[in-house]
Amino acid sequence: MKSAKQRFTVLSLLVTGSMLLAACGGDATPTTIPAAGAGATDTPASSGTTGATATTASGGSTTSGSIKLVSSLPRTGLSKTQTDDIVAGYNMALAEHSKKAGGMDIVYEDWDDATAQAGKWDAATEQANATKAANDPDIMGYLGTFNSGAAKIAIPILNKAGLVMISPANTAPELTKKGFDDATLNTLYPNSPRNYFRVVTADDVQGAAAANWATELGFKKAYILNDQEVYGKGVANVFEKQFKADGGTVLANEGIDAKQPEFKSLMEKVKSQGADLVYFGGLVDSGGPQLNKDLKSVAPNITFMGPDGIQTQAFVDAVGADVAEGTLGTVAGKSYADLTGTGAKFYNTFKTQMGHEPDPYAVYGYEAMNVMLNAIDKAGKKDRAAILAAVAATKDYDGALGKWSFDENGDTTLTDIGAYKVTGGKFVFQKYISANK
Repeated sequence: MKSAKQRFTVLSLLVTGSMLLAACGGDATPTTIPAAGAGATDTPASSGTTGATATTASGGSTTSGSIKLVSSLPRTGLSKTQTDDIVAGYNMALAEHSKKAGGMDIVYEDWDDATAQAGKWDAATEQANATKAANDPDIMGYLGTFNSGAAKIAIPILNKAGLVMISPANTAPELTKKGFDDATLNTLYPNSPRNYFRVVTADDVQGAAAANWATELGFKKAYILNDQEVYGKGVANVFEKQFKADGGTVLANEGIDAKQPEFKSLMEKVKSQGADLVYFGGLVDSGGPQLNKDLKSVAPNITFMGPDGIQTQAFVDAVGADVAEGTLGTVAGKSYADLTGTGAKFYNTFKTQMGHEPDPYAVYGYEAMNVMLNAIDKAGKKDRAAILAAVAATKDYDGALGKWSFDENGDTTLTDIGAYKVTGGKFVFQKYISANK
């Protein structure tokens, strides 16, 4: 979630800018979601800076020629630097496989689901991307989305087409699990089998772990804010439930208008109610930096805390290092320093090739692409159903994130959550935290 300009191609990686993070928000669902083949645009939203040139391959089940994989991520606006690093991860995995899998050439296209006008992901654009992918018989895999709200749009479209989808960043639990928003969940998978998988731990773990950490740090009264999007509301609600269970007091859980220029009157209310913590469920591009600025302006002794949507250098830069000092954040996964084997190799190669520290979600892009290519190898043919089945069968996968499996819901079995604090102008790892007390 930061503006920086990086350009990647499958053959080379040229970089400009610095890193950033985010994960998984957004909720601007269109009134109707067409089935695959309905309302498609002729071209996807203008692709990001990495898009490979498409080549033509025959449809049907084949074992030669080339197939396409596409990603749909916000490649415009504040999230671009975060997704630049995710795409770099995709391209690193492709390069290591010599752009081949299952005996076929792999053509990767980098699609943008954001618009310059919105400055972030856009519902109509994501709908167009998903529909375009569903209707292209050469496309065998969809890598995305970045935002959970975008996933809510894409999943049913791709499900009807039997097209597998692997997200490196979506964390809203209701995309896969019962008991959070079953009305939404019941609309996502019109056909069987499920087609959606994610390599990142969901927010039912992250939000609860964050609440436990807040309690451990001694916070008693939390004023919760959210950006009213799928991701932000979801993680805020999980935090609220766990913080109360831990014995804390929740003074409010209210949505904000992310387009508001300032929130000082809101922070006056937060201060007057005796909060010692503000927890924000949202992103760097949905009001987070301004909330932190105004909180420190009005009530400098109240701590600001948020999930992976704000745990990014872009957030610190937007707030200002001095103002952001002491801000708390969480993110799924191990710190790069603790990765071993393939993960450590990825980290070192990324720094060498890209010239900067990878965003926390860069490794998830790398893992998602590797899982997709591994599934194509196992399927051994250009066939959507076979590739989907191979992804679903991913068990005891020894990857960059460690050894893990997809469960029956398409979720990773990994549950690591890292806790971070802004110190000296950057988020610094503190410890691992758990959803279980």
